[in-house]
Amino acid sequence: QVQVVESGGGLVQAGGSLRLSCTASGFSFDDFAMGWFRQSPGKEREGVSCISISGGTTYYAVSVKGRFTISRNNANNTMFLQMNSLKPEDTGTYYCAAAIPFYSGGVDYSLCTKSIYPNQYQNWGQGTQVTVSS
Repeated sequence: QVQVVESGGGLVQAGGSLRLSCTASGFSFDDFAMGWFRQSPGKEREGVSCISISGGTTYYAVSVKGRFTISRNNANNTMFLQMNSLKPEDTGTYYCAAAIPFYSGGVDYSLCTKSIYPNQYQNWGQGTQVTVSS
C-alpha cells in the first residue's frame, strides 16, 4: 500500500525556519524523483521544489529559491525541505509527491524538471500545514 506522510509544519514568525519531512512507503522510493508542493486557500496547488533520484539535480520555484533547500535520504525513504527566512506568503499546506515516470527505450524515467507541475506527480500525502505570521 502506497503511503506518503508529510510532517514538520507549524506556526512560525516571519524570518523563522521550519524543516519539513516526507516519509514514503509501499513503493520503490529510490526509483522516483520527488517534489514538494503547496496550496493556500483559494489558490491552485503550486510546485515548490523537486529533486532527482540521486539528489544531484534540484529545481526551485523562483519565489523560494535561495531560501528553501530540498534533500533526500534514499536509505530511509525520506525527503526534506529546509525552509529559512520564511515569509507570510509561504503560508499553506505543503505536500510531497513522486514524479510520474515516462517510458522510453524500454526504461521508465522519473524526472525532476524545471517545470514542477502537480499533474506530473502521483502518490500524494495528506499535507502538513505551514503558517507564517507577520
